[in-house]
Amino acid sequence: MSSDISGTDTPNSVSVPDKPALEGLEEALTARWRSEGIYKFDQNTTREQVFSIDTPPPTASGSLHVGHIFSYTQTDVLARYQRMNGKNVFYPMGWDDNGLPTERRVQNFYGVRCEPSKPYDPTYEPPAQPAKNQRDWDVISRQNFIELCERLSAEDEKVFEHLFTTLGLSVDWDITYRTIDDHSRATSQRAFLRDFQAGNAYLSEAPTLWDVTFRTAVAQAELEDREVAGAYYRYAFTAEDGEKVFIETTRPELLAACAALVANPDDDRYKHLFGKTVTSPLFEVPVTVYPHPLAKADKGSGIAMVCTFGDLTDVTWWRELQLPTRAIIGRDGRVSADTPEWITTEAGREAYANVAGKTAFSAKEAVVSMLTERELLDGEPKKIMHAVNFYEKGDKPLEVVTSRQWYIRNGGLDEARRNTMISRGREIEFHPSFMRSRYENWVAGLNGDWLVSRQRFFGVPIPVWYALDEQGEPRYDAPIVPTEDMLPVDPAAQPAPGFDESQRGVPNGFMGDPDVLDTWATSSLTPQIVGKWGVDEDYFSKVFPFDMRPQGHDIIRTWLFATAVRADSLQNAAPWKHAAISGWILDPDRKKMSKSKGNVVVPNEILDEFGSDAVRYWAASAKLGADTAYEVAQMKIGRRLAIKLLNASKFALNLGATEANIITDDAAVVTNALDRSLLVRLAEVIEQSTRAFEQFDYARALDITESFFWSFTDDYVELIKDRAYGARGETEQASVLATLATTLDAVLRLLAPFQPFATEEVWGWWRAGSIHRASWPSAASFANAVSDADTRVLTDVALALGGLRKAKSEAKVKQRTEVTSATVNAPSEQIERIKLGLGDLLAAGNAKELAFAASESELSISDVVLAEQETPTA
Repeated sequence: MSSDISGTDTPNSVSVPDKPALEGLEEALTARWRSEGIYKFDQNTTREQVFSIDTPPPTASGSLHVGHIFSYTQTDVLARYQRMNGKNVFYPMGWDDNGLPTERRVQNFYGVRCEPSKPYDPTYEPPAQPAKNQRDWDVISRQNFIELCERLSAEDEKVFEHLFTTLGLSVDWDITYRTIDDHSRATSQRAFLRDFQAGNAYLSEAPTLWDVTFRTAVAQAELEDREVAGAYYRYAFTAEDGEKVFIETTRPELLAACAALVANPDDDRYKHLFGKTVTSPLFEVPVTVYPHPLAKADKGSGIAMVCTFGDLTDVTWWRELQLPTRAIIGRDGRVSADTPEWITTEAGREAYANVAGKTAFSAKEAVVSMLTERELLDGEPKKIMHAVNFYEKGDKPLEVVTSRQWYIRNGGLDEARRNTMISRGREIEFHPSFMRSRYENWVAGLNGDWLVSRQRFFGVPIPVWYALDEQGEPRYDAPIVPTEDMLPVDPAAQPAPGFDESQRGVPNGFMGDPDVLDTWATSSLTPQIVGKWGVDEDYFSKVFPFDMRPQGHDIIRTWLFATAVRADSLQNAAPWKHAAISGWILDPDRKKMSKSKGNVVVPNEILDEFGSDAVRYWAASAKLGADTAYEVAQMKIGRRLAIKLLNASKFALNLGATEANIITDDAAVVTNALDRSLLVRLAEVIEQSTRAFEQFDYARALDITESFFWSFTDDYVELIKDRAYGARGETEQASVLATLATTLDAVLRLLAPFQPFATEEVWGWWRAGSIHRASWPSAASFANAVSDADTRVLTDVALALGGLRKAKSEAKVKQRTEVTSATVNAPSEQIERIKLGLGDLLAAGNAKELAFAASESELSISDVVLAEQETPTA
């Protein structure tokens, strides 16, 4: 646990370098912090002492960008505050090397393709140079492919760790995990089995969003709407009495899959058709006309063609109207080659032959061509732009196909569970608070349970086998599951319990479920994975529920919600107490930075150019939830602050301040009004900064502290040099040295979360141990003693000094030129405050005599007579 060990075995001496510099601090201090275990979590603890962080595991497939630097710094600032505030901080790091991004990177990096039917080659090594043409890539087994994924991920993670340590993340690097290692696979499979046993995970054959490029099912949370060009095609169905019923559709290629027509119940144009049968053009299939409130009377012709399945609305109509399933688009994105049994006429079968086996795009062209040739198309197509569902990583519109998939209940089909998940969200304190609405809006808009099975190679295998009957058909109604002590398992490589490998795929034998779990199904368990749930329950109880989940606002609907779903079903609790939501990094055109857009900044470059403390300053200047522009100017300010901290600290310490001067329990030594003015302001800064941190508003804490620091260096330090050197006696010197030491000690602690390298460097000049194991500053030792002081004393004296210096500048003389006499014009109250610091003002301004004149206007200096002049200046 955190404790203030800063003064242990420390002589009251100061050792300040002649030329302090930021260069080289990251490497030297990072190595020291790790060797000394400065950020190590103490397992000998109680839950009340712990502040646990559910750290986002970055995707270990490629490179980090400046957005990672931004958000991870904000997390680290909060972690460092909690550690200094006495908490035993549990701050792990994970690597998300599971799933499609890793697969794609491995394919391109090594020039390989996975073929699950290919046997494993234990001696396989990828080519030194991947073939440029994908057709020439090596075709390797699933297990060989997984091994390459693990190899490349491990190399990427070394680079990431170096970057994060350079940035100064106070992570305990002894607590790391990978989302695809044995521990994570076992945890993910254990959670799946627990959900299956509780009825929360289930297998179902149902309409599924499908990406034809990646050949995998897609969950609602992975959808992305994109505006694409399309057209409305108008053609008619024919009623039994010959009435033409015109529909308008953007997907004429699905005409053969039509299962019904629907119109709004209140639409008078179609009320007479409800319950009656109409026949489709070309394919001559009779379908029924139904009323349904989702049909929009003002869209198109007001009556819609329901196909199984054109989109998710079709799925809703199919389910609620109990329509027949007439799927024609397969997993490959092509129209089925076999003529469907519901097309019974010769003309209909002949029309279907023209689309069989074609892609959806080619089938659309064929259907439109047939409609045109037979003069069934009413008018020219109306060109439109409309939103179409895409897989967020895909390039082609999604299809809705019927397939057997695994689901986890999340409230999408169950109002009571949906309300439970909304309640769970209200147990979490969101920062900023308005982000909760994004969570609740997502939950309220769910239209199905969470589809968690994926048709990929690299992932956590679904831990299920199926017995095969006499005909070799799988018995999906009776899955075979492992016991938890067998985990992790790979049903594609291990036989089912009670069987041997020779019985795989044969009648009365078994088959393994070929799918893997959605990456979010494992990432949603980061608290359980890193907390050792199911492995060390005592350890888990010390960190769960976690105190904080930091993450981006764009994955509230995925990672945050999915984690809440799993914690609800597995622990009957919310997974964390706080959700700290970071914003995006925007480029100069105010667009989100992303690798896909090619507008990212490589973090190594800015860290090399400005230093870690400068980059951290920029990141910490942005509030949680705020989208922030990438600003080099802010980094320059941050670097200037860090350099000023070194130089000002050197100056203050060389004035004579030591650790022995720090006020610990008696502030009576502080007798000077200027010193008391600074300390009462310092007390306010500590209180305000602490309050801001408690509200997760680190940006305000930085702003408050930085403003005070510049006043301290530019105003106070400039005013007290004479006293610090003893020119006005030991009592005055003791007062100023106590103030200097106390203020520097507090400022270093206040800035430590933001600029850990510069503050640690200065700390080492005069204190023992690490500042990052020191306690958060407190004003308890001096606040009461100076409570009657006036913060405006320092402000007003500094204004007067500024006026004297301005007069010298305007007279074009050196600042050390003596002021023989001058008049301070100011309101009487301000004059009285200035007189309290008159001795310091005269010394700092090298003024021999100052007169005062009451005035209603702002402070000004007049009648300035300089030693080198015979007449006063205005």
